[in-house]
Amino acid sequence: MSLFTGTATYYRWYRPGIPDEVASVLDHAAPTRPKSGRRLLDLGTGTGLVAEALLDRFDDIIGVDSDADMLAAAESALRPTLPEHSRLSLVQSTAEDFTPPTGWQAELVTVCRAFHWLDQGAVLSLLDEQVAPGGVVAIFSDSSFWAAGSPWKEAVRDVVQSFLGEERRAGSGTFQHHNRPYSDLLAESPFDEVEEVRVPVERTWTAESILGYLYSTSFAAPHLFGDRVREFEATMKAQLAEFSDDDTFPEENAFLIRLGRRSSDVG
Repeated sequence: MSLFTGTATYYRWYRPGIPDEVASVLDHAAPTRPKSGRRLLDLGTGTGLVAEALLDRFDDIIGVDSDADMLAAAESALRPTLPEHSRLSLVQSTAEDFTPPTGWQAELVTVCRAFHWLDQGAVLSLLDEQVAPGGVVAIFSDSSFWAAGSPWKEAVRDVVQSFLGEERRAGSGTFQHHNRPYSDLLAESPFDEVEEVRVPVERTWTAESILGYLYSTSFAAPHLFGDRVREFEATMKAQLAEFSDDDTFPEENAFLIRLGRRSSDVG
């Protein structure tokens, strides 16, 4: 069973998209290829949120994900809005097993909210052959509800833990997080010229969208609750009601973007 079994619909509807400010940082970081066009490789593409944000800024996009349901949701969302003369390929594969078409190299590789699931060193090594001269690898994410950071998010995490246990779930197991900054991992890879950019984000949630977001995650996917899912929803709504009289929950978050380039390209 996939870590994200049963989450694709929730992921597409309730995961926050990629803000224009983040898309602009990524766009400006990648080199321009006026004759051959620009190529984007999005690893762990999920339901296509990154590709969607960059759809009109790249001419040839490949999205890679191991989950067929996620890719089906991406196809349904992206194909109808694909600009004329642009190319979109969605490939079911792990990042570690993916091989691009012969001669295909990306100006930009994106890994959003997914780098922790990868064999990080192996993937960065493979990308050395898959990234064009002057190209960029961008690893970025915002904070999940598990990271808390505000009273209502702490309450959300407490409710999840009361149903599923103190440790953060990852499907049938528990989440084992690395203890090294992504910038350090990039610095030890072929993409050793590293820049960090922080983009603040403000959002407003409702109880429904909070539950939808939780159901999009590996730590609170619907199947983890079994026959207690309705009890979980009622408990969560009751807990959230203590923090808002009008069902609005403001959030201050931020995307931390790590941009890696080859120092040989920069020099």
